[in-house]
Amino acid sequence: MSDIDLCYTPATELRAMIRAKKLSPVELTRVVLARIEKLNPALNAFVTPTPDIAMADAKRAEDAVMKGGALGPLHGIPYSIKDLTFTKGIKTMSGSHIFATRVPDVDAPFVTRLRDAGGVMLGKTATPEFGWKGMGDSPLTGSTRNPWNTAMTTGGSSAGAGAGAAAGLGPLHAGSDGAGSIRIPSAFCGVFGLKPSYGRVPMYPVSNNDLSSHNGPMTRTVADAALMMSVMSGPDEMDRTSLPGPVDDYIGKLRAGVRGLRVAFSPNLDTLRVDPDVAAVVRDAARVFESLGCVVEDVKTSFAESYEMIQMMWNAHEAGNYARYLPEFRDRMDPGLVESIEDGLRYSVVDYIDMRGRKLAYWDSVRPLFEKYDLLLTPSLSVPAFTCGRINPDYWPQPPNKWDWMAWAAFSYPFNFTGQPAASAPAGFTPSGLPVGLQIVGRRFADLTVLQASAAFEEARPWAAKRPLLGAG
Repeated sequence: MSDIDLCYTPATELRAMIRAKKLSPVELTRVVLARIEKLNPALNAFVTPTPDIAMADAKRAEDAVMKGGALGPLHGIPYSIKDLTFTKGIKTMSGSHIFATRVPDVDAPFVTRLRDAGGVMLGKTATPEFGWKGMGDSPLTGSTRNPWNTAMTTGGSSAGAGAGAAAGLGPLHAGSDGAGSIRIPSAFCGVFGLKPSYGRVPMYPVSNNDLSSHNGPMTRTVADAALMMSVMSGPDEMDRTSLPGPVDDYIGKLRAGVRGLRVAFSPNLDTLRVDPDVAAVVRDAARVFESLGCVVEDVKTSFAESYEMIQMMWNAHEAGNYARYLPEFRDRMDPGLVESIEDGLRYSVVDYIDMRGRKLAYWDSVRPLFEKYDLLLTPSLSVPAFTCGRINPDYWPQPPNKWDWMAWAAFSYPFNFTGQPAASAPAGFTPSGLPVGLQIVGRRFADLTVLQASAAFEEARPWAAKRPLLGAG
């Protein structure tokens, strides 16, 4: 097997090879680190590579294999962590000059779990400042670029994870999603990403944005995401909002199929503008579910208006969390984030509580659809990837400010408000060769159903063999 083929081999296959002593964790890690060193200057996926830690992890994994020791579910498998997530002893900069030298003294719970499962830590991946927007650039770490076309954005905020997964910079990548930040880069970069149910994967510190942030996997195959979920999921006392109960058998039940499920398809959530190239790819992909034995129906969703809600609450949270840093750091912060904070400062507590009430009531407009249907299919995003440095495509309506990127991501954030599981699966490509994502949304807590549906779709329309030309040989 060539080095590049090894870098694109799914974690599920690598795991079997390592356990059978057909693959050395040390050699695997060396090959992946070499690819990161080769491609990261063009992509800027990793902002804090940790090659020494990776090689030490790999050596321990190899010693355990050779000595017949206990092997964890991710034994010897490389993974990355987003730069928003706390990692003990490793810089967590959040893409900001404010925290450029921060080194936490604690891991987030799922980071501990990935390590204890035998995984090999490759480093921290890029995010826009504090993950505030759906693009991949940061004033501290620069612009992260799309492996399918490096003039284009990866999307954000799990920008480096999306680029890393697409370019074969390791098989497993952890992202986070407060308004689409797993699904946006997954769609733009042509990989699979799952935003689990809120609280399914515990976080620390708990994000101060009114229970909208989710941690989850970004991978090239659904089975690899299921493998990550089997390790990352489950309650933890560090996160009192984490969901109780045992971890589902995401791997063992993954191939159960979706025959008989009732599936709703909405091409535009009734009112959203969608790029025609995206719309054509997604409609074709949705019809695949009929061949899988599902009953697929075009629906009117009748969801309450969410655009005003995300605009106000997003900016209010940015203001509450980061306005304190403006006097010292304004000139070194993302100008769009500064405007977002300043917009958020104009709201009163009464304004915020009123909008939060609307957010809580929003579920009542979504719930009836999922009382009838098991799944909802939509485009992941309204547009394909666009030029780096912009917050909206040049052909899209332009807002009168530097912060409003939300209109083209309006398929994603409604399901942060509801906390439902939602995945972005690669659905195809535009005529210009840019990936398009199909969003698969499940009922509350039905993470397994979303993974099963994604796996069935992947089997019918395989995508993992498609690779960007960047670093292809």
